[in-house]
Amino acid sequence: MSQPLADMRRDYTRDGLSEIQAPAEPFALFRQWFDDAVNTEQPPVEANAMTLATVDVEGRPHCRVLLLKALDDQGFTFFTNYQSAKGQHLLANGFAAMTFFWPALERQVRIEGRALKVTPAESDAYYQVRPLGSRLGAWASPQSQVIEGRETLEHLLKATEARFSDSAPHCPEHWGGYRLVPDRIEFWQGRPSRLHDRLNYRLVNGHWLRERLAP
Repeated sequence: MSQPLADMRRDYTRDGLSEIQAPAEPFALFRQWFDDAVNTEQPPVEANAMTLATVDVEGRPHCRVLLLKALDDQGFTFFTNYQSAKGQHLLANGFAAMTFFWPALERQVRIEGRALKVTPAESDAYYQVRPLGSRLGAWASPQSQVIEGRETLEHLLKATEARFSDSAPHCPEHWGGYRLVPDRIEFWQGRPSRLHDRLNYRLVNGHWLRERLAP
């Protein structure tokens, strides 16, 4: 390494987050922060990129980066292969967590709750607007399964292209969306000397409770 890890640090000075700035419920603040990220972050950062954490049947946590594809007042939606590792985790334990990090804004959002499958109609609607290659890939890839090599995947893709050579691919039953319905959303704004602002929203008896956490 060119620099010792212990010497790598950055002081956060861009902004703050006060209770006056924060609405009573978290979705409005998330939309505001997300719009700020879209207008501020530069490639290769994707504003809708987030880390999704799941837990397997042995209690082992797993994380991976996905893209948020829909947001409404019910929750945060992403799409995947239901037979993938994450799909199997969510089948065994429906609780999951998301983290968004927008470095240019010195902001992070953590979301926790239960991941529920969206309706087949919602999955199909998103599937149909994906590029053709992505739609074929949803059929071709046995996601998370061990394969012999890249050639195996390319062979599966060619077979899928041949299968749908005369018709448009339809949404597979094994592919679709999950909506993470949150019961906790924390907004983190970097501040100097590691005295960061953390505003946490917890769903209590159907209402959002806002509280400040120590950094």
